[in-house]
Amino acid sequence: MSLRRARASIITITLVHTVAVAVGMGLVHAGNRASLAYRDRLVARARSSDPVTLADQEGDHLRAAWLEAARTQWACLAAGLTGPTVIGPLALSAYRGWVGGIVSVDGDHVSRLREPVEAVYYLSVIVLQLIPYSLAVGAGLNLGYAYFKPRSEYPGDKWLGYPKEAISDFFRIFLATIPLVVAANLWEFLSPLRR
Repeated sequence: MSLRRARASIITITLVHTVAVAVGMGLVHAGNRASLAYRDRLVARARSSDPVTLADQEGDHLRAAWLEAARTQWACLAAGLTGPTVIGPLALSAYRGWVGGIVSVDGDHVSRLREPVEAVYYLSVIVLQLIPYSLAVGAGLNLGYAYFKPRSEYPGDKWLGYPKEAISDFFRIFLATIPLVVAANLWEFLSPLRR
């Protein structure tokens, strides 16, 4: 029931994120200097100080997966809680998708899609991360829509103007994303396809 009521918002977030990934990929594959420079700064910063990257570089892939899962779950919650603004989750999804797209090239700016195994790994990680993110953030966006445009799905009591059932939908969907986030990050760091 919760997914059905939040369906339009979840689909909206999925589309925004997917289009942004495609735009990011297109920019770096076309040699856009600004996108490539941002990608390089982002990766360099992660390699120098990010605890997930440092654990991964030390060979502690399981720890890296758990740390990234915790960070991703927090990002899903934070982005989902911007849902009542309506614009916030759309902007965050576009940025997150664009970042996912610009890392489709490696440090030498060579496509990660050139070899089939690496392409399957990269695209599978993108999709597995997109699913829980779209669910959580879409549920937040649904909450915003329920506030600004009351719908027949939420005729009951309200709390600060938000339908209580829409708030419950957000938390039910968010809780359902926890195992999905864990699975996505275990795949990212422990996948046999990873190079």
